[in-house]
Amino acid sequence: MGTWNSRGLRGSTLEELINRTNEKYRENGLALIQKVPTPITPVKIEQETRHITLAYFDQKSTVDYIGAVQGIPVCFDAKECAVDTFALQNIHEHQVAFMADFEKQEGVSFFIINYTHRDVFFYLSFRQMFAFWKRAKDGGRKSFRFEELDPSYILKPRAGLFVPYLDMIQRDLNERELS
Repeated sequence: MGTWNSRGLRGSTLEELINRTNEKYRENGLALIQKVPTPITPVKIEQETRHITLAYFDQKSTVDYIGAVQGIPVCFDAKECAVDTFALQNIHEHQVAFMADFEKQEGVSFFIINYTHRDVFFYLSFRQMFAFWKRAKDGGRKSFRFEELDPSYILKPRAGLFVPYLDMIQRDLNERELS
């Protein structure tokens, strides 16, 4: 498998890189994480090819990925950001509510943010995102800056794992026990 900067992966989306990482985790028996399909209703289907050419979303989706890591329920959403300021409007109220409920059930919720202009993947725990969310709801900034994030949560691609988030889940769990 190539490296992050290899020619074969140019133009790959964050989702493709996460899917490849999830496949590797599954092959190694470490995790079973699946992409949550967004429910749609087809409006127009091309008869010859049976391809959907027009559709609308049935409902708001909750998260992009859900599954289990060594018996621990996990859900996360993947976001891309082309600047150093991440607007909280990119995270929807229903997502926050779902993730909060997921955490109440002793699951782990988080975001993977690809800062595309920096070539950086970042693990943002639900707790950290919720602190920014609460700040915005209390009349503060409606975004957070890259500089506000703990750089030790940057995910470093390695050995066929393009977005290696498992170590950060363990760290997230350890920090919960301390608080």
